[in-house]
Amino acid sequence: MWRYLKSAFLVSVDVPSLGRIPVNVLGAAAFTILGFAQPAFWLLGLAIEAAVVPSLAFNPRFQKLVDAQTLELSQGDADEKRQALVKLLEASAQQRLWGLAKKCNQVLDVYRSQQAEDYIIGSNDQALKNLEWVYLKLLVARHHLLSPTSETEQNLEKKIQELGNDLRDGDETESLRQSKTATLNILKKRLATMRKKQEALEEIESDLTRIDNQVDLILENATVQGKPQTISADIELASDLLGGSVFGDDESIISNLDQTYGQPKTKTQKETA
Repeated sequence: MWRYLKSAFLVSVDVPSLGRIPVNVLGAAAFTILGFAQPAFWLLGLAIEAAVVPSLAFNPRFQKLVDAQTLELSQGDADEKRQALVKLLEASAQQRLWGLAKKCNQVLDVYRSQQAEDYIIGSNDQALKNLEWVYLKLLVARHHLLSPTSETEQNLEKKIQELGNDLRDGDETESLRQSKTATLNILKKRLATMRKKQEALEEIESDLTRIDNQVDLILENATVQGKPQTISADIELASDLLGGSVFGDDESIISNLDQTYGQPKTKTQKETA
């Protein structure tokens, strides 16, 4: 309710040659100035604002207007953050994303040519946007997982084997042995993480291909079927994008945008649902 009261107090009207004028703010300022000459103006101004602002704030039509403006600003902020994520991607990944978006637009064009109901077009537009969002998340996760490192799996395996052999020989002092044992444990953890990363990359590529095929099928069905159908954006991911920091420094942005575009179910979530 506070945001409705605030919007009512700050409501503006268009005045020729002057632009948008916040009438309540100017009125309150005028009564404040007049009140220094005659304090009764303060009471008069307070009474007028107390009557006008709440009556406007509680008006259902005004509340709908405020809600629409808030949603527009929220969507604009989400689009800006989304574009920032797109710019992170390499050119080939961006082209892949744009290719999917182009097919999604083709689907909507087909439904418009079939003179589908507005609610069907609107529902399908949102469903396709959600699929594009999942696709972008997958590309961003892959981008972070593919960040160059100076170590390879083969190098780590070699170092682990060499350290293991040194420890089996038993020629070191106790302190050196403890140091090498600790190093060995670290190398094993790094190797496990690297192997898991490769598995995650394979799952992500599988999910990307699945979405590509799903949108192709949606486009084919839209073209072949005479009657417009409602599209479902439900998809079960093989990759667990919600587990672990696969998005690097962009994890907070991804989390915020998930509130706008929604989150897909992973295979694990599907099994426990």
